[in-house]
Amino acid sequence: MTCKEAEKMIPLFLEDDLDTDDLREVLEHIDNCEECKEELTIQFLVTEGMTRLETGNVFDLKNELRHRMLEAEHSLKRREGMQWFLYAMEGLVVVAIITLAALLKVLF
Repeated sequence: MTCKEAEKMIPLFLEDDLDTDDLREVLEHIDNCEECKEELTIQFLVTEGMTRLETGNVFDLKNELRHRMLEAEHSLKRREGMQWFLYAMEGLVVVAIITLAALLKVLF
């Protein structure tokens, strides 16, 4: 993923609106790119910080952003686990259909 692609996805990341593959790529890129990490920090400060200031809530940029990144990593792991579960279930359905077809062939 290029920096330009990552920067375009930062707002979607902050809105938790990325699919699993894009989320994985953005997290990997930001983890390895200081410039994009800084851009994420700036956009996070603008979006989340302004909301917090308007409501009068205390805002701790460093901890809030770290928490958001950890939540995204956990979400990614859950999503990937769910994908593997769905692949396994699809495999079981295929095996069941083949078994049923074989049984029907034997019976008829």
